[in-house]
Amino acid sequence: MQNGARIEYDYSVAKAFTFATILFGIIGMVIGVVLAFQLAFPELNHLAGEYGTFSRLRPLHTNGVAFGFTLSGIFATWYYIGQRVLKVSLKESPFLMAIAKLHFVLYFITILLAVVTLFMGYTTSKEYAELEWPLDILVVVWWVLWGISIFGLIGIRRERTLYISIWYFIASFIAIAMLYLFNNMEVPTYLASGGYGSWLHSVSMYSGSNDAIVQWWYGHNAVAFVFTVPIIAMIYYFLPKESGQNVYSYKLSILAFWGLLFVYLWAGGHHLIYSTVPDWMQTMGSIMSVVLILPSWGSAINMLLTMKGQWQQLQTNTLIKFMILASTFYMLSTIEGPIQSIKSVNAIAHFTDWIPGHVHDGVLGWVVFMVMAALFHMAPRMYGREIYSKSLMDTQFWLQTTGIVLYFTSMWIAGITQGMMWRAYDEYGSLVYSFIDTVTVLQPYYTIRAVGGLLYLIGFFMFSYNMYKTATAGRILDKEPVNASPVAA
Repeated sequence: MQNGARIEYDYSVAKAFTFATILFGIIGMVIGVVLAFQLAFPELNHLAGEYGTFSRLRPLHTNGVAFGFTLSGIFATWYYIGQRVLKVSLKESPFLMAIAKLHFVLYFITILLAVVTLFMGYTTSKEYAELEWPLDILVVVWWVLWGISIFGLIGIRRERTLYISIWYFIASFIAIAMLYLFNNMEVPTYLASGGYGSWLHSVSMYSGSNDAIVQWWYGHNAVAFVFTVPIIAMIYYFLPKESGQNVYSYKLSILAFWGLLFVYLWAGGHHLIYSTVPDWMQTMGSIMSVVLILPSWGSAINMLLTMKGQWQQLQTNTLIKFMILASTFYMLSTIEGPIQSIKSVNAIAHFTDWIPGHVHDGVLGWVVFMVMAALFHMAPRMYGREIYSKSLMDTQFWLQTTGIVLYFTSMWIAGITQGMMWRAYDEYGSLVYSFIDTVTVLQPYYTIRAVGGLLYLIGFFMFSYNMYKTATAGRILDKEPVNASPVAA
């Protein structure tokens, strides 16, 4: 390509992952709403025999949202951001283009197989690591392909400076590679039992407390390097691009980056407070969780201050509303988690519904909002069309925001109620409430949570429809927008 010529970016792989993001988002969230109504109305567990029970569907929901929806969104934004900030097109390297397409195909096959096998009941029973060993091998293959894509594009880049978003994508790749390999070491039960077990089922190479330690080192950091680090990579690119503002402090972005990397990896022990793991490890998990507030809020405050002097854009630009509220929910979630990890608070919070309340204000408010905003920003530039409907986007924003608030407030109340009831003793030292008492008193809160989830799901269908109409019927643009995404009324 001649110097000064405009780079023609190739969005074919980004478009494919955008489709996967929407598809797996719908699957994961529909199942999530079904589960929420099952908790409120247990008779719904019996609609489809063993295939409709809470225990069978829950791994489908968590894996569908975490590794179907979120990873698809991460990969879609990587194949968009990577080309643009490195000033190089995938078209320029047939090898990297082939790698990217193979990455998508193998990834898509893996997630479809995950849906089928989990639905059939094939699971390791390790949270966020339920997939059996044949699928684990597939995951490793396409994760390596993503690494080749990252470092391949970096290797042929024109822009010598690596923008901070690239740092976060690299960190996500390296950390998950390490975490996934170590936590998913397993042996088929056919080999472990001398031929009596199954080739498709496996047992962990760790046992007892060691298994718990490795599992939650992995589990908490899967949240760190799937739900946090690459989503920060997105907002560091898309908020400045959408608003036309420079990042408030590049130094703060780098400081927060290294802080997150060094501290996050030590915080997984807070999942094991009051368990059989060594007391020093529990304490370290608590301390590191509290320290984690600093780099987490460093990133979030950096994003909010990026809008300094330009807050009026919130009145007119819905995408900036999504991103600013996402940053706000990130701050909420990253203060709530450390509070829950303090031992005295954890004594009340552990095993209660306050925990899924914390997870979901992070996932629904931070992760999903940011992924949707990113795809909305990408759409006019990928398809050459303006966003189909602003009114639909605004309605979606307020509907989903209402859904999140209903979700996490009901779970906060339910969780603290549970924790206090479980700890209530009479003058004789006997428990005041039976376990079933705590279940029945929570039914109204479960209903509110389910309604909140339903509102959020309706909003996601609005998003999906708006993206579809943008790609197929949006007004054709004569040139690519520089900043704010063009939106029809």
